[in-house]
Amino acid sequence: MTQRLDYAKAAPRTMAALFALERAVTTSGLERSLIELVKTRASQINGCAFCIDMHTRDARRAGESEARLYLLSAWREAPHYTPRERAALAWTETLTRIATDGAPDAVYQALNPHFTDTEKVDLTLLICTINSWNRIAIGFAVAPPPETAS
Repeated sequence: MTQRLDYAKAAPRTMAALFALERAVTTSGLERSLIELVKTRASQINGCAFCIDMHTRDARRAGESEARLYLLSAWREAPHYTPRERAALAWTETLTRIATDGAPDAVYQALNPHFTDTEKVDLTLLICTINSWNRIAIGFAVAPPPETAS
């Protein structure tokens, strides 16, 4: 499928606002590994091939292990994630599926031992941002780059 629209060219002012939010959340102080796990997990749920490709590559460049990336869709059963990461991944899944699952108090409360109030806001905005990017990439049919020989 061909990309439907050059969205950045069509709405540069609006896209600049989303890029600014992206910069804010990625420089918020949340650890890079957590940011990439959250972005990848939300992208998996949403089925965004472009974003899955981008964020798994970014995670690997930042030192993330292949095992943790391979097991991310089954993080509850895998011992590879910290309690902080588990709380963030549960919150990611909850907010990504908010239309069907709501935002249960138990999932929110599980953040408390691992995140400050500021970090909770930063994490929530990170989740909102990747969900926005997923919808842009899927809606405008942005494909991942073709695979190249390594």
